[in-house]
Parts: sequence; C-alpha cells; structure tokens
Amino acid sequence: AFPYVLTCTEVITFAMKTHVTSLKLQLDGCTLLLEILSQALEQGVVMALDERVTSCLLTTVRRHFGNEELLLLLCTLLMMVSTSDVTAENLRKVGIIPDLLSILRRFVHNEEICFSCCGVLWSLAVSENNEDQAVLESAVPVTSAVLQKHLQNGAVAESACSALWALSLQGCLTDSDYESTTALLMEALRMNPERAMLMKNGCLALASFVRVSELAALTFITDSKGSGIELIKDVYHLHFDDPGVVGAVCLLLKEMAQYDEVVLDMLSQKMDKLLSEIKVQFPFN
Repeated sequence: AFPYVLTCTEVITFAMKTHVTSLKLQLDGCTLLLEILSQALEQGVVMALDERVTSCLLTTVRRHFGNEELLLLLCTLLMMVSTSDVTAENLRKVGIIPDLLSILRRFVHNEEICFSCCGVLWSLAVSENNEDQAVLESAVPVTSAVLQKHLQNGAVAESACSALWALSLQGCLTDSDYESTTALLMEALRMNPERAMLMKNGCLALASFVRVSELAALTFITDSKGSGIELIKDVYHLHFDDPGVVGAVCLLLKEMAQYDEVVLDMLSQKMDKLLSEIKVQFPFN
C-alpha cells in the first residue's frame, strides 16, 4: 500500500503545480495529502518525499503566500513530512527556510501556523550537516518573536523552544542574543511548568547557551523575574520521575558548573543536596 501512497502523493502535487493558480485545487490537494499522509503516519510510516514533490509544495507556498487558510494546511503538512530525514534534506535543497521565516513574520498571530513552522524549522536545523548557516542565523530573532508572542500557549512555546535549541546547536546565536534569549526561555519554563517536553528541551537549549556563553549563565542566575536555580528546583520537583527532564536538568547544571561565580551561587542555594537526591532517584542512570 505504501508505494500506492507515494504515487498518489506525486500525482496530487503534480496536479497542484500544474494548476497552481487555482486556490480551490490547492486547498483540496493539501487536504487530501494531509489525509493520506496522516493515515500512513498512523501506521508508523513517515513517507520520504523527493525533491520534485517538495519543490511543488514550495511553488504553492510562494504562489499563495497571502492566503492564511492554505498556508495553515501547507505548514501542517510540511511539519508532518519533515520528520523524515530525506524529506527534510529535500526541503532544504529547494530553499524553503526563508519562506518559512517570511510566513512566521507575516502570520505571527496565528498559533497553529507558528506551531507548525517552528516544528519544520526544528527538523531542518537539527541536521549536523547543515549548509544553511546564514539563513538559520536569521531564524533566531524570528523564532524568539514567536515565543515571546505565544508564551502562554504551551504547544507553540514548546515548538519554538525546540527550534531555538536546534538553532543553538548549530551555533546560530550571537553574543548579542544570549541574554535576551536566555531570559525568554526561562519565562517559557515558568509559564508552562506542566509540559515535560518543554521542560526537557528548554533546559537542553539553556545548557547549549551556557556551554558557550558565560553571559547566558550569569543571566540565568540573576534574571529579574527570579533565579534560575529556583526554577531548576521547581522543574525537578514537578518532573522528578521523568528521566528525560531530569537528564536535561543535570546537563544544564553541569554546563553552569564551569563558571566560578555560578558555582558559588549554586552552593549557596544548596544545589549539592538536589544533586544527591537525583543520584538516589536514578542510581543506575
């Protein structure tokens, strides 16, 4: 059945490209693609789309850039298929990242579009062999703006934090980004404490900041809205039974420990007791 799904996908996208000026056909085509590919996904199969198909989708994005309804369908579709490494690579090849950023800038008010676009950015940025460094660097302020706008929406905040983590791993943040982005991530953690994946990826992003920037570490312990040490304690106590979250907390603490001033602050707030508690909780991890 899976070759049949791929054939259908190719036929639909070819029709969309052939009749790219027809908004109705684009809407119907995207709706049908979402249904077909989501059914495949339910069976545990992520379809790998070749460069021809991804190019067709990009053509639709550019031709109907102002249509919010269609872009919502397209961004949802792109997020779904970008989890395939092959598809993500082909999306990079056709040059979709600048278009995603333009969509985010124009439709930053749309929570669903922001959620999907940040998900695609995460998939595209997470590759270790990324050749889009300059383009990805321009994604940092756009993604930060999305997070700032939707701090209270846990799903969007989680998606944006994950994208910022991937961007930081690619070295896309500059010295001028660390202070404001650290404070922003901390606020996202404070406002969505129940979301384990956000806690995990937020702490991993902060750890990647702190690894290369003492300013990020100092911002973390001196933030005007509350110390990051207390924030870490809260995250741990809410998710003490989640190895992923606790592992991210430990990595963040490890990166912070390279700075003498931060270590003194950690000791003054008895973080050694928390670490001992973690060792008892996870003796074999």
